[in-house]
Amino acid sequence: MNQRIFALNKLLTNQIAAGEVVNRPSSVIKEIIENSLDAGANKIDIELEEGGMRLIRVRDNGQGIHPEDLNLALNRHATSKIKTLTDLEQILSFGFRGEALASISSVSRLRLASAIAGHEGWQVQSFGTAMEQQPTPISHPTGTTIEVCDLFFNTPARKKFLRSEKTELDHIDEVITRIALSAFDVQFTVKHQQKLIRQYRASATEIEYVQRVSSLCGENFANHVLKIASEITGLKLSGWIALPTFSRAAADLQYFYVNGRMVRDKVVSHAVRQAYHDVLYGDRHPAFILYLELPPNEVDVNVHPTKQEVRFSQSRLVHDFIAKSVADALASVRPEQQEKAVPATLVPHISQIKLNPVQNTLPLKMREQMVVYQQLQNCEEPIATEPTPEIPPLGFALAQLSQIYILAENAHGLVLVDMHAAHERILYEELKQNLIVHKIASQPLLIPIAVTLSQREVAIAMEHTELFQQLGFTIGILTQESIVIRAVPELLKQPPDAFLQDMIVDLLEHGQSKRNDEAMHHWLATVACHAAVRAKRQLSIPEMNALLRSMEKTQHSGQCNHGRPTWTQFSMDELDALFLRGR
Repeated sequence: MNQRIFALNKLLTNQIAAGEVVNRPSSVIKEIIENSLDAGANKIDIELEEGGMRLIRVRDNGQGIHPEDLNLALNRHATSKIKTLTDLEQILSFGFRGEALASISSVSRLRLASAIAGHEGWQVQSFGTAMEQQPTPISHPTGTTIEVCDLFFNTPARKKFLRSEKTELDHIDEVITRIALSAFDVQFTVKHQQKLIRQYRASATEIEYVQRVSSLCGENFANHVLKIASEITGLKLSGWIALPTFSRAAADLQYFYVNGRMVRDKVVSHAVRQAYHDVLYGDRHPAFILYLELPPNEVDVNVHPTKQEVRFSQSRLVHDFIAKSVADALASVRPEQQEKAVPATLVPHISQIKLNPVQNTLPLKMREQMVVYQQLQNCEEPIATEPTPEIPPLGFALAQLSQIYILAENAHGLVLVDMHAAHERILYEELKQNLIVHKIASQPLLIPIAVTLSQREVAIAMEHTELFQQLGFTIGILTQESIVIRAVPELLKQPPDAFLQDMIVDLLEHGQSKRNDEAMHHWLATVACHAAVRAKRQLSIPEMNALLRSMEKTQHSGQCNHGRPTWTQFSMDELDALFLRGR
């Protein structure tokens, strides 16, 4: 029997929409707070009972809702944010579909109260059905209050999927964290069971921004971040990225915003992972808070019901911009660059050099090494007016510990260096630079390899033949669904057909492939590891100092090729505290 087509009733359409927009109390919180932000609120108060399952009350001081619009506010596809197709292509607001309040009201007991400036307040209520009650007057300040009680009271099949009070509260906390990390100028307070559990004051200065980041993401994160600010025509990236030494076992501290909207995007994730690829240890994950700004017509935010996914019109440009910006910031994390030290045999004895009074107070070993350093500064005689001697960032070597670690003294205290890890990074970066300068060697195959692909994959492969040639591959087309490999990079150690297929998948998904570079870098890292000075090797003081100077001018010198730290600093305050000095 053929089924007839009929229109769904209003309640059912709202509840279907609620299934996309509302799945737990935290999603209700998200939708309501975003409406508050769109209304221009700079103060938002949230009250909860039973993890939001019993009550959610959100008050804001935004512009409010006009009394005549209260009925429309709870109707589906009613919004003040877009009117034309042009508006849809230029979205800068958080909400625009007009589904949220209608969906929430269909699965809860909802009260909406609001007032605009200079007018008294009005309220409407809904009890899981279409709102039919006329607005009634109420005393209310400028702004809006939304109460959501007994969530899913009329849909028990969905209510059973809610978790414990603590779990639901944790989800709410995460949503508020995401929003508070982008709305620095807004004050948030959160109460649970009438007890204040969170309070984030509005921030206006850089120091206050960092204080909010610290309170939301932890002081340890805030103490291990780099500020990033990068801009090209049409794109601007800002925020904070964590040092490689601060990494996570999971991707749980990664916040990315596009024009103020928190999103999760594969292009972005791939770009950041690529920037960190040879400075993170094992399968650790980077931590970051990044804000991308671009023209609204260059990004489509209307690709997912919850608006947590976006589509970039120039995804490859965005990918490369983010990857380069993050990689450049990470590469800058090294001690100050210094000139190459002169051979120790060319340095006169300390008795032949006049030292200023401050330098004369230093230990003899450091005074002797100051002489070396002054020569490399091309200074015949130190300037006596300088308040402190110039000491390189990693200082001067004092000794070797167990023939594994270098002990050095700098202006801040004690520096401890893993000599093998440090030398490994230095060699690795030198090899990478050589790889850039010299062409990748290619090896012809005695028997060419045929690779079966889809027509789309063959097309993308032939479109990038020049790229494959640069990477050491020579390929040609056999049929509409196969190609032939005639030459491969000499350094490639894995099956070329599988490797090439993986590269093509990358090209299809991201518009580029870094697999060949990653394979080459992996091989170079192996070479560097085997060529670096080994543990248990005795180094002279000049050799140790030469290693320190090389570290100071090497990118990513804070980590070895496997992501392990190469050096650490102990300040005098830390050492004094360790030995309880001054107590």
